[in-house]
Amino acid sequence: MQTIDFAPLFRNSVGFDRMRRLLDASARMEPSANAYPPYNIVQSGEDTYRITMAVAGFSEQDLDITAKENTLIISGKIAESAEEKLFLHRGIAGRAFERRFDLEDHIKVVGAGLVNGLLNIELEREVPEESRPRKISIDTHEPKRVEKKAA
Repeated sequence: MQTIDFAPLFRNSVGFDRMRRLLDASARMEPSANAYPPYNIVQSGEDTYRITMAVAGFSEQDLDITAKENTLIISGKIAESAEEKLFLHRGIAGRAFERRFDLEDHIKVVGAGLVNGLLNIELEREVPEESRPRKISIDTHEPKRVEKKAA
């Protein structure tokens, strides 16, 4: 396995410790760990995204979606049925799963729906006014301190 040194990337940056942890974690991850259930991530607009996950055999009661800090956790577990079934072929995997997605600071989950075995989770970027770029005027006399507005 080849190791990658990201030190030059972080040499001129401050506060990107989270990015470094994400890169380290993705380098250590097994390729087969992300195989089930399959999913797509689509940018549906300038500030909107959709995660579509194939969850055939799962109902709304079998799925749990939790947004905690900057992590979206999707888990599924099919409830045990009282009746025994004799499968001649079992091709639909109904095994329990947990999938985690790391979200940017201003990404919010705005909705979820289950249609035809596909779980759709809608995400939206909501950048607060104080985080948006602002013009700083240059004074030729005394430097003025940029003050923060109270929220």
